[in-house]
Amino acid sequence: MTARRGPFAPGERVQLTSSKGRLNTVTLVPGGAFHSHRGYVSHDAIIGRPDGTVVLANNGDEFLALRPLLKDFALSMPRGAAIVYPKDAVQILGQADVFPGARVVEAGVGSGALTLWLLRAIGPTGSLLSIERRPEFADIARANVEAFTGEVPDNWRLELGDLAEALPSAVEPGGVDRIVLDMLAPWECVSAAAAALAPGGVLCCYVATVTQLSRTVEAIRALQAFTEAESSETLVRTWHVEGLAVRPDHRMNAHTGFLLTARRLAPGAAPLERQRRASKDDYDEADVEAWTPGALGVREASPKRARKTARQAAAAANARREGPVE
Repeated sequence: MTARRGPFAPGERVQLTSSKGRLNTVTLVPGGAFHSHRGYVSHDAIIGRPDGTVVLANNGDEFLALRPLLKDFALSMPRGAAIVYPKDAVQILGQADVFPGARVVEAGVGSGALTLWLLRAIGPTGSLLSIERRPEFADIARANVEAFTGEVPDNWRLELGDLAEALPSAVEPGGVDRIVLDMLAPWECVSAAAAALAPGGVLCCYVATVTQLSRTVEAIRALQAFTEAESSETLVRTWHVEGLAVRPDHRMNAHTGFLLTARRLAPGAAPLERQRRASKDDYDEADVEAWTPGALGVREASPKRARKTARQAAAAANARREGPVE
């Protein structure tokens, strides 16, 4: 495994931060150099120095040298597909309750960002099976994991294929503690996930759009093998703090995806009946995006309420039309 403390060594990745806050991540090579438009920093000036060292470029500019955190590496690593951002990755670990020693399955792998978070959470006693449909993405994920950890972990298996087809032969029924789905159509894999999960295990799905979210939740409900799914999104707003100038930053990390979790019921157990309005229209093959008020759970206004609102609107219009009283 890559060292997480001690002096910098050749082959390690180091994050260089300029006085203006610009970040650059480089791999240390004896005799190498990091070049910027204002000069260069010799790698030899960093190798052998402790973490948190300030080094000088040839023009006198200062750079702070730190080992990149996992969140830094995930944002700077090569990407073949969109990554699960740190703000969502930590929510997945928390809401799915990924613990040391857990048996975890993920699909798809993408560029390997979530894979790294899962490997760290399960520790050396856990196991992670990653399933990816596209060979080029699997190659990128494997390379990124090795670049960050310094090796391909023994407790990680990366397989090519479709989860619904590969999972039954890859794991024993009821032998998985957590399943994380980051794919275009997770509703197609709900049944396979239910067969693989142990009672009480967690299914966690990460989707980008409301249509994916809605259809996945309905698929989980229809299977009658899980608890009611919980859905959320995570927004992160940073703050500018300098003296008395304390305010939200002008930019924020807003919507990246929706997260939904549900727990596997015991065999033969039925989910509790929830007191909720039933949808008037369910999904069918002809129209999987039927956005009717009933399907969305929109409460229709009663005729009495509508008449009252109309009177209020008319009164406001009359007041506007008549103008101020002289």
